[in-house]
Amino acid sequence: MKKNVGLLFGGRSGEHEVSLVSASAIAHNFNKAEFEVIPLFISREGRWYGPVALEDIKTASAEQYAENEVILAPYPGGHVISAADGTEVCRLDVAFPINHGTYGEDGILQGLLEMAGVPYVGAGVAGSAIGMDKAVMRKILAYHNIPQVGFTTVLRSQVEKNVQEAINCVEAALKYPVFVKPANGGSSVGISKAHNAAELVESLQLAAKYDRKILVEQGVNVREIEISVLGNEQPAVSVPGEIKASNEFYDYKAKYIDNKSVSVIPAEIPADITAKIQKLAVETYLALECEGFARVDFFIDQDNGQIYLNEVNTLPGFTEISMYPKMWEAAGLPVDQLLKKLVELAEERFADRAKNSIDC
Repeated sequence: MKKNVGLLFGGRSGEHEVSLVSASAIAHNFNKAEFEVIPLFISREGRWYGPVALEDIKTASAEQYAENEVILAPYPGGHVISAADGTEVCRLDVAFPINHGTYGEDGILQGLLEMAGVPYVGAGVAGSAIGMDKAVMRKILAYHNIPQVGFTTVLRSQVEKNVQEAINCVEAALKYPVFVKPANGGSSVGISKAHNAAELVESLQLAAKYDRKILVEQGVNVREIEISVLGNEQPAVSVPGEIKASNEFYDYKAKYIDNKSVSVIPAEIPADITAKIQKLAVETYLALECEGFARVDFFIDQDNGQIYLNEVNTLPGFTEISMYPKMWEAAGLPVDQLLKKLVELAEERFADRAKNSIDC
């Protein structure tokens, strides 16, 4: 019997469009003999619609599916997706959230799925929240002695009340150039590089549009190396890949618009460096309580060879240019088998959590 996989995509995020593209690729790569994919679109307002036709995923809108609004009740009830009047629309065996960014990747959606008792792909509430908040993530990784570039944080309220004071805080901790980014965000949305105080003001104001907490990191001359991680308590790692950005850094334009950035898989780095990065990827994955899958990104300082952890993405993209599935393909795991493994890992974790007693 086929398993029903509820593919959740869209959502209240600056990465809404990227989510649609990822969802389309995932839907078309599942083995249709084993899985029934049920696409469920979440609008920018947070309302759910579906099932969505596979050919409509990339362009799905609330207007298009207005008559197909659905809900998932926040209590265990047979994994039922219902219409507004309570009529059952479908049942899910597993949910596959691919809602990049806020309200999807940050533990909020995962919390709903936990309350509803639905097994789901990816990290749990804690791992998702930690992985999303880059400032909290960096503090935890510092405790675990994972090497990182220097960083500091600034609040939006500081920028709004006294931007010069915010600049002074950054300049006291770091040297130009610096990277400025929303602490909670992804796909390089709201990220910029500042070479001086004037650019820092613009960068802080940009990042403040997307989050109340802003992360500022020391700029270094680096190569960007990524690793795909797969598993729960005993994760496996892929071959490394390298991003050669078309712009000064791998920003949103370089990722999704100009199509000039180049990915090299496997990355052309020595075997001992590959082994070190793979080891650090597993240590990072476990330290942050990731589960299912994640992409762990590193820097290699081109001036001194130092390796730094850059960030962790607990819901990595599955677009045509996304590194996560490409690195596993290079390691010998095709996309359809990767998706099957992700479902198995979701069910494995759900079965383990079901052993927890709720008796006092």
